[in-house]
Amino acid sequence: MAGNRAVSYQGPGSVAVVDTDYPTFELMDGPGVNPANVGRKLPHAAILKVLATNICGSDQHMVRGRTTAPVGLVLGHEITGEVIEVGPGVEFIRVGDICSVPFNIACGRCSNCKAGATGICLNVNPDRPGSAYGYVDMGGWVGGQAEYALVPYADWNLLRFPDRDEAIERLLDLTMLSDIFPTGFHGAVSAGVRPGSSVYVAGAGPVGLAAAYSSLLLGAAVVIVGDLNAERLAQARSFGCETIDVSAGDPQLQIEALLGVPEVDCAVDAVGFEARGHGVDASVEMPAAVLNSLMALTRAGGSVGIPGLYVTGDPGAVDEAAQVGSLSLQLGLGWAKSLSFTTGQCPVMKYNEKLMRLILAGRARIADAVNPTVLSLDEAPKGYAEFDAGAATKFVLDPHGYLRGATG
Repeated sequence: MAGNRAVSYQGPGSVAVVDTDYPTFELMDGPGVNPANVGRKLPHAAILKVLATNICGSDQHMVRGRTTAPVGLVLGHEITGEVIEVGPGVEFIRVGDICSVPFNIACGRCSNCKAGATGICLNVNPDRPGSAYGYVDMGGWVGGQAEYALVPYADWNLLRFPDRDEAIERLLDLTMLSDIFPTGFHGAVSAGVRPGSSVYVAGAGPVGLAAAYSSLLLGAAVVIVGDLNAERLAQARSFGCETIDVSAGDPQLQIEALLGVPEVDCAVDAVGFEARGHGVDASVEMPAAVLNSLMALTRAGGSVGIPGLYVTGDPGAVDEAAQVGSLSLQLGLGWAKSLSFTTGQCPVMKYNEKLMRLILAGRARIADAVNPTVLSLDEAPKGYAEFDAGAATKFVLDPHGYLRGATG
């Protein structure tokens, strides 16, 4: 039987590349697998040879020990690969297809999936709506930072690229379709970005950069990105954004200095629950700081998109309330201003095909915006460490050498 190697969570601050099981058409027991999912038959699945798989900030939360992820969990929910085997229930996907895998796992059969809300599928996670590969409390579907990965409901979930050679040529852009490009785009859309909008994006990590780039694609007149990291802010400026260093003071005052008014039309939270304060509090973790600042600096009647991750269990949180996801929000301010908020997983399938077309037409160069760095699978621990230290790049793992000029 073929083997497999994968990136595994080894405890706070530690990952390792380990030998692991080759995928089968049955969900086996293992770290993080929901007992109700053990033994689940998957005739509708496909096995992929992973051509590119990315390190995500959401993975980093787990690796920092900021979730209840179990030791041994195979990580990775951003997967692009070549189909090498299909189950007997797969009708349209073929061996040899190169596909993007939405990070949401969705059945395509439930009422939410039929409504396009694939981020909250009702049938793939016995604990609650919504699932993802290699993530804590998401049903236990095995992660894709590996040589080979299994994708359930393949006909529904997989986005097939129309031309193999073109897909290989554009792989660095196309690998962003599994998560951060649709997630950033969703953040911008749910914030109400339109032609002529003024936009503030909190956070210049890969999702924040994708949200800022998406805002420009949607026609924003000005996009302002706020962060503490000078190199990440420089990356935002590289494709036309204005930037503010939130360690220098209140973002609202800095926005007023740029625009002449203290508010924007649209705001995006690309930071999430490990947020820090502003100005003198920039080194202090304040889980609600970004959300509260966005309520203050978004105009009355505006919208806030929240692709940044918030969790229900954070053992490293600053207080007991935050450990169970309870934050000190100024909801009265948001209510008084009639603000709208959109939270939760991005429904990737709502956007990924159209974003693929933009990439293949040369109209979207998302890789340039997020500044990818390609690493071998064995270099994954290095990537996690550098990402945690604030590297201004999107780390892309290359298990089989396709991004480095190899073909096998």
